[in-house]
Amino acid sequence: MKPIYLDYGATSPVRPEALEAMLPFFSQAYGNSGSIHDFGQQSREAIETARKQVAQAIGASTAREIIFTSSGTESNNLALIGAARKRKAFGNHIVTSSVEHPSVLEACRFLEREGFEVTYVPVDSNGLVKLDQLKQALTDRTILVSVMAANNEVGTLQPIREIGQLLKDSPILFHTDAVQYFGKVPFSVIELGVDLLSLGSHKVYGPKGSGALYIKKGVRIEPLLHGGGQERGLRASTLNTPAIVGFGAACQLISQEVADEQARLTALRDHCWRRIQSEIGDVDLNGHPTDRLPNNLNLSFHGVEGQAILLELNRKQIYVSSGSACSAGKHAASHVLIAMGKSLDTAFESLRITFGKDTTLEVIDRFVDELKEVMHYLRSLSPQEL
Repeated sequence: MKPIYLDYGATSPVRPEALEAMLPFFSQAYGNSGSIHDFGQQSREAIETARKQVAQAIGASTAREIIFTSSGTESNNLALIGAARKRKAFGNHIVTSSVEHPSVLEACRFLEREGFEVTYVPVDSNGLVKLDQLKQALTDRTILVSVMAANNEVGTLQPIREIGQLLKDSPILFHTDAVQYFGKVPFSVIELGVDLLSLGSHKVYGPKGSGALYIKKGVRIEPLLHGGGQERGLRASTLNTPAIVGFGAACQLISQEVADEQARLTALRDHCWRRIQSEIGDVDLNGHPTDRLPNNLNLSFHGVEGQAILLELNRKQIYVSSGSACSAGKHAASHVLIAMGKSLDTAFESLRITFGKDTTLEVIDRFVDELKEVMHYLRSLSPQEL
C-alpha cells in the first residue's frame, strides 16, 4: 500500500513546477547574483522575478518590500530582533502571545536578556488571543507587537485584522508569523494591516532553505547578519538562487489556487473529524472549532498518548505528528495546549493531522480505517503496557 502522509504542517513536498524552475540554477546558470557579469546577472534576474512572485502572492505594494532569508525561523528572528534594536530609543516593551512558534518565543527571551521587557498575552480555551488583554498590555514604551496569523499546532486563526486596526494609528510596529497561514487562507498584507510578515518556502511546496520577510515600505529594522550588504543591507550572505527561484514559483502557483484549496481542504478536514468522532470516540478537538486552518486537526484521544498513536501509525507507513516538528525530540507537553488551559494528560494525548495537495477523500477514509484499528489495539492495552 502507498504510504499516507498527513504531516503537511511540518513540511510539504517540492511541487514539480518549482523543482523544474530550480534545476538550471544548480549546474547551468550557477553564477553569483552579486557578480556584475552576465552570468551573475542571470541569477540576479531570476531572484528579482521570484521577489515579484512572492510580493504579488501576499499583496505587497512593491517587490522591494520582500527580503529573502533562509527560513521562517530566520524571518521571525530578523523581524523581532531587528525591529526591537532599531526602535530601542523609543521604548523597550514588546507584546506577543503565549502560543507563538518557538522561533518567536525564543527570540523574545533573547531580547529579554538584552534588557527588553516582553508581555506574553494569554489565550482562551480555543487558543485565541484575548484582544482586550492585548490592548491593556500596550504602554507608551511598547514598540512592537507580534502575533501569529495561525497557530502551527492547533490551527487556530488569530484576529490579525482586528489587531492591525487597533495599532493602525499608533507608532507600534506589528509583526505576524504567517508561515502556516500562507497558502491556506487568502489574504493581503495591506488588508491585514501588518508592518512585518514572515513566510517559509517549504510549507507551500517550495524547497527547504528559503524564506522571506515582508517589510512595509518606510519601516526600518537592524540586520542580524553583517557582510556584503545583500538584500538592501538587511541580510548579508550569497543568495541561495535555486531555493529562492523554487520559492517564487511555488508562491505564484499557490496564490492562484488558495481559494479552491481552502474549500477542498476544509471539506476533507470536516469529513475526517466527523468519522473520528462517530467511529472512534473519546476524543477532543483542540483549537477553535471553526476559525482554524482548513488543513489542521489537532485531537486528544482520551487515555492514550499521542506518541504511542504516532508510532503505531508509523508502522503502517502513516505519517502524522504529535505536535510541532520544530520540537521534535522533546517529549514535553505542548506549550500551546498548556497555555489554552489543557491538562498535562490532554497535552500528551494530542495528535496533529495536517492535510495537503495530495490528500484525497480516499486517503482520508483509509487513514481513519487504519486509525480505528490502532486505537482499538492501544485502548485494549493496560496503562502499564502503554
